[in-house]
Amino acid sequence: MKKTKTLVCTILTGVLALGLLAGCAQGQPGGSVSTDGSTSMEKVIGVLGEAFQNENKNITFTYNPTGSGSGIQAVSEGRCDIGLSSRALKQEELDSGLTETVLAYDGIAVVIHPDNPVSDLDVDTIAKIYTGEITNWKDVGGSNAEIVLIGREAGSGTRDGFESITGTSEKCKYRQELTSTGDVITTVSQNPDAIGYASLASVGDSVKALAVGGVTPSEETVKDGSYAIQRPFVLVTKADAKLSDAAQKFFDFATSPDSAGLIAQAGVVAAN
Repeated sequence: MKKTKTLVCTILTGVLALGLLAGCAQGQPGGSVSTDGSTSMEKVIGVLGEAFQNENKNITFTYNPTGSGSGIQAVSEGRCDIGLSSRALKQEELDSGLTETVLAYDGIAVVIHPDNPVSDLDVDTIAKIYTGEITNWKDVGGSNAEIVLIGREAGSGTRDGFESITGTSEKCKYRQELTSTGDVITTVSQNPDAIGYASLASVGDSVKALAVGGVTPSEETVKDGSYAIQRPFVLVTKADAKLSDAAQKFFDFATSPDSAGLIAQAGVVAAN
C-alpha cells in the first residue's frame, strides 16, 4: 500500500510539473515571422533574427533572400510579414498601400580585383565606365585591359541605388547581371579586369573596395554622409494591415535603439 501511495504521489508530482511548464509556455507569445527580399540585407537581418529568436524561443523567424523587388511584391501579395528592400520605395509602391521604415544605411562599395592597381575613382568616372564611355583600365590608371562590367539584375535594390546615385539608370553596358551580392563579389574576385558593386557590409578580403572621390567606404563615412554611394535598408509593410503579434514584436525589436549595436555588427549604420 505504501509503495502504491508513493507511486501515485510521484505521478501527481509529474503531472503538476508538466502543467506548470505548459502554463509557462502558454504565457509566452508564439507564432512566426516571415521576411523576404534584399540579398544585401542578409547579414543585418541574420544578426537581428538570431538575437530575436534567442529572446523569443516560441517564435520562428525566417528570411527568404529573393531580392528587393521580389520582397516588396511578396508583402503586397500577402506572402510574407515584412519585406526587405535595399532602396527606398517608389511613389507607385507607396500609392499601392505599402509603407517603409528605414532600418539602417549601407554604403554601396565599388569593387575590383585585389591585384588591380586602381584605388580611387570619382562618381563621374564610375558613371563613364558603366555607360561604356571609358572601356579600358589604362584610361583610369590601371593596366591595358578591357574593363569587364558586372552588375545586379533588374529589380535589385543595390542596382537601383547604384544607378540612381551615378545617374546611369538604363544606360549601363553590363557584361553580366547577377542575382545576388555574393555572386557579384565572387565573380569580381575571379577576374582581374572586372568591376562590380555590392553592399559594403558584404565586402571581404577577396575584393578591393575603391575610394570614391577620395573617400574610403566605411561605417564612419556612411554615417557622416561623406561617402557618396549609399542607400537605405528598408522594412516594408502594408499601411492598412496590422502585423501579427509575433511580426510586430520583431519589427519593434529591430527598430529599437537597443538594436543599434547589433546592426553595427553587420557593418551598417542604424537609422535610430
